[in-house]
Amino acid sequence: MDAINIIGAGLAGCEAAYQLAKRELPVRLYDMKPHKKSPAHTTDRFCELVCSNSLRSNRLSNAVGLLKEEMRRLDSLVMRAADATCVPAGGALAVDRTLFSEYVTQEIRENPKITVFEEEITDLEELLKTGKTIVAAGPLASPALSGSISKTIGSESLYFFDAAAPIVDGKTIDFAKAFYASRYERGNDYINCPMTQQEYYAFYEALRTAECAEIKDFEHNVFEGCMPIEEIARRGPQTMCFGPLKPKGIVHPDTGVQPYANVQLRRENAQGSMFNIVGFQTHLKFPEQVRVFRMIPGLEHAEFLRYGVMHRNTYIHAPGILDRYYRCIRQPELFFAGQITGVEGYVESASSGLLAGIFCACDAAGIAKPDFTSKTAIGALARYISQDHVEKFQPMNVNYGIMMPLKRKIRNKEQKNLEIARIALEEIECLKEQPFVR
Repeated sequence: MDAINIIGAGLAGCEAAYQLAKRELPVRLYDMKPHKKSPAHTTDRFCELVCSNSLRSNRLSNAVGLLKEEMRRLDSLVMRAADATCVPAGGALAVDRTLFSEYVTQEIRENPKITVFEEEITDLEELLKTGKTIVAAGPLASPALSGSISKTIGSESLYFFDAAAPIVDGKTIDFAKAFYASRYERGNDYINCPMTQQEYYAFYEALRTAECAEIKDFEHNVFEGCMPIEEIARRGPQTMCFGPLKPKGIVHPDTGVQPYANVQLRRENAQGSMFNIVGFQTHLKFPEQVRVFRMIPGLEHAEFLRYGVMHRNTYIHAPGILDRYYRCIRQPELFFAGQITGVEGYVESASSGLLAGIFCACDAAGIAKPDFTSKTAIGALARYISQDHVEKFQPMNVNYGIMMPLKRKIRNKEQKNLEIARIALEEIECLKEQPFVR
């Protein structure tokens, strides 16, 4: 059987390589290190964690905790490495970054089914001529490879994602304070959070003095034309009122009065369960986003499904390009995995590599691919990136908002999430009975 090509030895690429190898398929794994590194990487090892040693929550009431448990049950190499190299971190899974990458590097290099090539791939179409290929090059894919990907899938399909505003769970918005309306009474497409003068200035001071995340050297140039909300605030006390918080054209339905300032939220998905805070791209640290943005009237108890981020991130506008198998629709021999698919986060990247490996193995063996539905976290992510969205597609972390909702109502959020998790893990156990899943 022909070997499967994999580009990139990060979390997604190594996970995909392991999944293919355990199914007795030969793998050619290409990585440009040590001869060339992306701006974010410093070592020659595989699976280098460059931002944090935390793989986030381990609790099943949190969607990423469920995703990790699903991956453990599907024999994930990344999760095995993480559990073997973990360090105390309360309810989170944190790892010793050096030991973690050393563990995965050794597993990959010693696997007889995997051949590692230390070279940069610059021509994707030529590589495809040699066999099925999984691109797991990460969000900092080299310019040459990015250009080749763009040529293969279409230049309109490759995005350079610089900023995203936070997304909140629509069920946690307080409609005793917020209301639906569009400017100048042109419909009810937005959720509006009106501010009094006192509320606005308290918010302005908190935002202006909030703590920002460290900006890496290669991220300094991404903010042109897309200014962080905190930078807008620092330019003067009234600046936001002429930008994202402008009240013009908004009238409160109860008072008939225009608010002093107004924050708008826009629907992020067709179901109306997730809402984007319009114009709130930010570089604030995640805890600061929660603290400051919950000062907005109506968002005091908002649950954040995705935090605002500002960074360079090459990714595919996946809907219409990739199917739910992480496979290129118009080039069935080509799969993608990792952040380049539009999933955000280390765990999510590894999960896409796990599924891409399984699906590619099924295609290579000529057997039916398993159906990972939105009842599971790992399946919900694959379906999120492959389905059309109301607004322009943007990368997403795993969250319970993209999973199939319960058929019965449970008021307690933790109990509701645990019930979704129970159903998901039952589904995973059933899927493991199928060929090439176990």
